[in-house]
Amino acid sequence: MADENRFLIISGLSGSGKTIALHALEDLGYYCIDNMPAGLLRSLLDEIRRPGDATVTRVAVSVDARNRPEDLEALPELIIEIKKSGIATDLLFLQADDDVLLKRYRETRRRHPLASVASELRAAIEQERDLLGPVINAADLVIDSSRTSVYELADIIQERVDHRPTNELSILLESFGFKHGIPADADFVFDLRCLPNPYWNAELRSLNGLDPEVAEFLDKQPAYEQMYNDILKFLKRWIPEYVSVNRSYLTVALGCTGGQHRSVRMAEKLAAALSDIHDPVHKRHNELPTLGVKAD
Repeated sequence: MADENRFLIISGLSGSGKTIALHALEDLGYYCIDNMPAGLLRSLLDEIRRPGDATVTRVAVSVDARNRPEDLEALPELIIEIKKSGIATDLLFLQADDDVLLKRYRETRRRHPLASVASELRAAIEQERDLLGPVINAADLVIDSSRTSVYELADIIQERVDHRPTNELSILLESFGFKHGIPADADFVFDLRCLPNPYWNAELRSLNGLDPEVAEFLDKQPAYEQMYNDILKFLKRWIPEYVSVNRSYLTVALGCTGGQHRSVRMAEKLAAALSDIHDPVHKRHNELPTLGVKAD
């Protein structure tokens, strides 16, 4: 379990899951405030840190694009100042593809906070991205909820954020399919499409990279083993550098065509190897029907 004293700021695009994330944190015992004006964050911290008052040690607030632009632009510097004061602080940014956001708004028939009429929805989303530019650039963790269920998002918040020990780098290995798009939360992206594809083996087509038959097939391929060794060597070289600059999160995306075979096996194999030298290491398979982020 992570240290008890935590301050989390959640921002992101409307419809990307900020409220779900806040509810998940509330269930974990955080004191949560929705739609907090960014200009009042300093006052909130002063209130929390009053001498002799230790009743509130875990706080989460959401900040959206309805703030004054100058307050959003000042947010990154404020967070640096908060971290220097010794408070364990994470800035989380949630986003999703435009088409996904449009679909969510049409299904719920809710009004976008920056849109005056329904026909302006796409323009409102674009405007919101521009306004939140300074925030996403300063985020410790970007979460793409385009293909994430309510339960999966809650699991991500719990495993990667709440359970992350203070001052420890949380590493995520995620598999994906290029035909579904590259995950927006990735720091590194490795393309495995040049490797032998189990899909063209009739006996393996209906299986995935978690099945031993697929693992055995891929592990026998010299090119696959070479790619694995090269990526592992790269990560072992650079993970210490991320640790040295006090990064909180590192997301490594591994992609093949459909996200079923090669990338899944590679994420599993790399997660197992990295777990021998680092903690915590998580894995997620974006195209498989499994729930949540799994710790290795």
